[in-house]
Amino acid sequence: MPTRRQIRVVGAMLEREPGRYLITQRSKNATLPLLWEFPGGRVMEGERDVEALERELKERLDLEVVVGEQAMATHHVYPGYDVDFRVFLCQLKKPGEPSHQKVNDHRWVTLAETANYQFPDADARTLEKLLDLDH
Repeated sequence: MPTRRQIRVVGAMLEREPGRYLITQRSKNATLPLLWEFPGGRVMEGERDVEALERELKERLDLEVVVGEQAMATHHVYPGYDVDFRVFLCQLKKPGEPSHQKVNDHRWVTLAETANYQFPDADARTLEKLLDLDH
């Protein structure tokens, strides 16, 4: 039996002001187009989670961040591959708005407001866990 592809992904709960977090909308050409997500991306082989998150936010959004503690982790099974998804609390190094060069749009939202946006399954599970922690 062939082994399933395992993908490790990191995401940022980037807080600009208390209780408001950055979500980005995937581009029209991306996998799962136009869905919303916590910004981040894939961890490359030999890369640490924190390094991957700093790199992805710089490459995708032109934002420099300080990565803090891990907020949560979840595992999600998609058809054809598994995702190990870890979310970290982050802060901006300096004020700024994300570049839209590699994303379609962005919003600063509360966790409760995320219910108004469509997320991929792995992100949706993450949000459910985070909202449970919030109560």
